[in-house]
Amino acid sequence: MIDLSHAIWRKSHHSGTGDNCVELAALPGVVAIRDSKNPQGGTLILTREIFRIFTETLKKT
Repeated sequence: MIDLSHAIWRKSHHSGTGDNCVELAALPGVVAIRDSKNPQGGTLILTREIFRIFTETLKKT
């Protein structure tokens, strides 16, 4: 299990002040993704390689 207690969460500056955003935290070897309006909810953990493929795919759509 990955310890997220010291994760530094970031969201896009395009998000403004709203809480309807996706937050990311870069950790050793992985990227954590969560919903800003429910930070205690589930967190998606992706390897950096899978995250790169994921973001490249999003850019193409």
